[in-house]
Amino acid sequence: MNIGILSTGIYLPEDYVTGKQIAQMSGIPLHVVEEKMGIKKKYVPGAHDHTCEMGIIAAKRAIAKAGINPMDIDLVIYIGEEHKEYPLWTAGIKLQQEVGALNAWAFDAALRCGTTVMALKLAKSLMIADSGIQTVLLAGGYRNVDFIDYQNPRTRFMYNLSAGGGAILLKKNHSENVLLETELMTDGSFSEDVVVVAGGTKNPLTKEALEQRLNRLDVLDPEAMKSRLEQKSMANFLKVIRESVRKSGYLVSDISYLAILHMKRSAHEYVLKELGLSSEQSIYLEDYGHIGQIDQILSLELALKNGKVKDGDLVVLVSAGIGYAWGATTIKWGKG
Repeated sequence: MNIGILSTGIYLPEDYVTGKQIAQMSGIPLHVVEEKMGIKKKYVPGAHDHTCEMGIIAAKRAIAKAGINPMDIDLVIYIGEEHKEYPLWTAGIKLQQEVGALNAWAFDAALRCGTTVMALKLAKSLMIADSGIQTVLLAGGYRNVDFIDYQNPRTRFMYNLSAGGGAILLKKNHSENVLLETELMTDGSFSEDVVVVAGGTKNPLTKEALEQRLNRLDVLDPEAMKSRLEQKSMANFLKVIRESVRKSGYLVSDISYLAILHMKRSAHEYVLKELGLSSEQSIYLEDYGHIGQIDQILSLELALKNGKVKDGDLVVLVSAGIGYAWGATTIKWGKG
């Protein structure tokens, strides 16, 4: 049974900040921001760019591109962030209503920046298991840039956080853009390394917490996290790519395009080198920043627009998320 991608959709806000502005806000030299951190520009939300709302726009674009009736969608999986319009809220149900998928049911999924890759595996499994699920919409938005404090050097590796929305439509027995195998890894030893300290049950949001800026992302023990993460992160990142490709029946040398999240430039180049890929087989998102789990959808759309992906190509979507999670999905693009 083939599960294929019908279409994708992307929404990017009109507002953005430049690497120069980030350098000014953080006190980091411009060449470090642009060259090492790889941020020439990144998107920030405007007044109406709420998290679910950006996903709704992206979903409507994917539906229009596919030319389907939204009433034919059987399931909506929200792949946006938990940081959204309301603290306790199922965004997928709102998204379902707004796009007109009134025959569907909906739920929210979350694995930080690994959510899209995880949701592709989840959607495929549900479609195989349930004969009544023929068409699935994955959509959501991301604006965790709201939690960045540019005066906190402990979080400088997250200064690339951006904003936007993305969507993917999947169809059962669709022989184009076939979704193959997904590999996921999680490591709970990092689960409390990066947190927003105040706002949960441990530390409720108070006036004092706001004054201390505890409602922003922070790294509780940066040196310990760095030493442990350096031992595992890149090895696991490469492992999920290789395993996803192997389980799909291919070799790493068969990869035509790698849709990779935004990370520092040296890490991006290291991954390509280790896999034997050229810079032309990926896109470095230096003009977009890191839109969390939307990066893979954006990278794929940019690759299609620029002719980097064609029929018969083997495409791999790869992610890494705070917590820590690593994931990769292999797709046989086009008609074969």
